[in-house]
Amino acid sequence: MFLGRVVAEGEPLWLPEDRDWALALAAVEADTCPDCGQPWSEATAEENEFGYRAELVRCHACTASAAAVTAYQDKGGKREGLHVHLTRT
Repeated sequence: MFLGRVVAEGEPLWLPEDRDWALALAAVEADTCPDCGQPWSEATAEENEFGYRAELVRCHACTASAAAVTAYQDKGGKREGLHVHLTRT
């Protein structure tokens, strides 16, 4: 985990470079599709309409999770507030 630098007494918490990196990250995040993670500016550009290929991939952990939730719901269980803990076997 990155914990940053040690700030000495009288030093600013954020240096100019820190602010630059934070603003750059905010710009990248603002230009990112929340579903696929591609840049909005590229993925929504008209010239890129046919510029992507999709590949379906099954996550076996998500499959096990969805199956457990479905079985729970089929028995009358409520999904609200439900969290699934996965353990690799």
